[in-house]
Amino acid sequence: MTKKFAPQQFLNRELGQLEFNLRVLAQAEDATVPLLERLKYLCIVSSNLDEFFEIRVAGLKEQIKLGSVAAGADGMIAKQTLKLVREQAHQLIKRQYQVLNDDILPALDQQEIRFLRRTSWNDAQRAWIREFFFNEVKPVLTPIGLDPVHPFPRVLNKSLNFAVELQGKDAFGRNTAKAIVQAPRVVPRTILLPPEISGCAHGFVFLSSILHAHVGELFSGMEVLSCHQFRVTRNSNLFVDDEEVKNLRVSLQGELPHRHFGDAVRLEVTDNCAPQVAEYLLRQFELGQDDLYRVDGPVNLVRLMDIPGRVVRDDLKFPVFSPGVPGVLQKKGADMFKVIRKNDVLLHHPFQSFKPIIEFIQQASIDPSVVAIKQTVYRTGVDSELMDALIAATQLGKEVTVVVELLARFDEEANISWAKKLEEVGAHVVYGVVGHKTHAKMLMVVRREDGKLRRYVHLGTGNYHPRTARLYTDFGLFTCNEEVCADANEVFNQLTSLGKARKLNHLWQSPFSLHVEVLRAIQNETKLAQAGKRAHIIAKMNALLEPETITALYEASQAGVKVELIVRGVCALRPGVPGLSENISVRSIIGRFLEHTRIFYFCNNMKHDVYLASADWMDRNFFRRVEVCFPLLDKKLKKRVIDEGLKVYLQDNSQAWEMDGDGHYQRKSSRRAVQKCAQGALLAELADLQADPTAGMAAKSP
Repeated sequence: MTKKFAPQQFLNRELGQLEFNLRVLAQAEDATVPLLERLKYLCIVSSNLDEFFEIRVAGLKEQIKLGSVAAGADGMIAKQTLKLVREQAHQLIKRQYQVLNDDILPALDQQEIRFLRRTSWNDAQRAWIREFFFNEVKPVLTPIGLDPVHPFPRVLNKSLNFAVELQGKDAFGRNTAKAIVQAPRVVPRTILLPPEISGCAHGFVFLSSILHAHVGELFSGMEVLSCHQFRVTRNSNLFVDDEEVKNLRVSLQGELPHRHFGDAVRLEVTDNCAPQVAEYLLRQFELGQDDLYRVDGPVNLVRLMDIPGRVVRDDLKFPVFSPGVPGVLQKKGADMFKVIRKNDVLLHHPFQSFKPIIEFIQQASIDPSVVAIKQTVYRTGVDSELMDALIAATQLGKEVTVVVELLARFDEEANISWAKKLEEVGAHVVYGVVGHKTHAKMLMVVRREDGKLRRYVHLGTGNYHPRTARLYTDFGLFTCNEEVCADANEVFNQLTSLGKARKLNHLWQSPFSLHVEVLRAIQNETKLAQAGKRAHIIAKMNALLEPETITALYEASQAGVKVELIVRGVCALRPGVPGLSENISVRSIIGRFLEHTRIFYFCNNMKHDVYLASADWMDRNFFRRVEVCFPLLDKKLKKRVIDEGLKVYLQDNSQAWEMDGDGHYQRKSSRRAVQKCAQGALLAELADLQADPTAGMAAKSP
């Protein structure tokens, strides 16, 4: 029987997310990281914080609004957590802008990549910018004077806006003292000037600077007393009542527009914003002083994310690489089915190409022997060769079934669009199970061979998304093992049909068996340790939060099990605490690629069980999602996953951060030891590089 531990033995989720962003910010501070990549990491921090406020902070505010006094596993109620979150978020953002102004912008300036400040424009620049304003900006602006007939406008979530204080009477004799100018979304937030005008190779000017300089042109005959940019972040949680919904897609389409106008949770202004203006805006958005974030620079650093792509300076970016392809698939036009019949095939992204997965579906879509294709879709992007192949397969008369997760956060619109296109050509489109997001990554092809039907399956840890497959680390497995394929088929049937869940041969599945099996495997290692046998657990994931799993790991540690955890993001377990978890270590790898693989290793009396999964060890993954966790049955592939997915990361001493019992991290480094970089080593081993793979390796958004 698993015993309960005190709240003090669990760490807070929200504070853990802020700790993660400190590690990402450290990449922006690291002078060994290429300069334009450092700028990206600074933007990633802002992007992460946007989602953090939209979802996590919004959730805390909702709990407080409803009067909830329920405590989390760490013992804190929402009000306590929000107070600490605000304090730490303010510190993090202050540090972020210090890095921008004191480090990155001066370094970019030295490389002739400059952001031209309004106070330093020369006559030629001022003339070019003025012409740009009148030709490209003013025609799409709609300034709104505030009066009883024109109340404060509905401000879009995360949009750039300006609060303008005015003096004088307008054409109708009105004494309008305030106005709001919403920056047009069709105009880029940074404008590249011609080199002969900017005086440097790459000279940019912020749209906010252009609007500030010419705001008087919008209010003819009136005096502009002040102009301040601001940005509001809103609650972006979607509410779809599981009990009331009759058509999920229709309900979701009706709810999506409200995301842009949810309750405000944060107001950002520049540090020179007049106090009376900030107070006025806070009142309009029903926020308090603790929700006000003053920044020393643009209120939206995410908009700088495209700068590296607009600057042709390969020496300031990560080395270019081409993902490798396993030898068995290198022959052009290789028959994927023939290859998989011979042996299981493992792909390790982004070091190895995502292209074989696309080719697998494309071959299946035109193969006359293929009779059916089934796939889950969580995130796939607006443009997708995979979806195009499924549409083509449907048009060729194959039975195509696609389980589309409509509630994939921030990808809802793209998924709705693909669902419509698939339905229009006659594919079977289902939306999984109401109340349980379909997060499993599964693809199955049914082919007629020698008069019989044979199934081929691809199972993965990441999404069927070619773009993120170049940014996220993931494993994918091709197999035609009959028992594994039967398991996948059973999961598809659960998602599309009705009936009781059956026992599976090899797969562990949420919400039915994954949690039970993970606990059983941990407890098995505990029993082996108690019997004096070697016991070892290594687990790699994005987040570790589920209390019962953490409790089982504590018990395993106390029994003498060596537990090595590689947790990229939030970890609620306290490692290395005497009497509690002295045999547990936790490390986080922050590098060039987003660590996304979920790998679970259990020594199991020297059987060395290895599982790959779509799920983290979180409540939502165990109990509120459809997930699959699958074993590596091939010994060679099992060894590959241990070597490429675990050992190399445990040896990393350049991108690894080690966590202490209070949830704080120290960067792992040794001046005497040979520098080991997991991602760099994997690039060198599996990919085709055009430069040193270890040069300035760096992190990505969670």
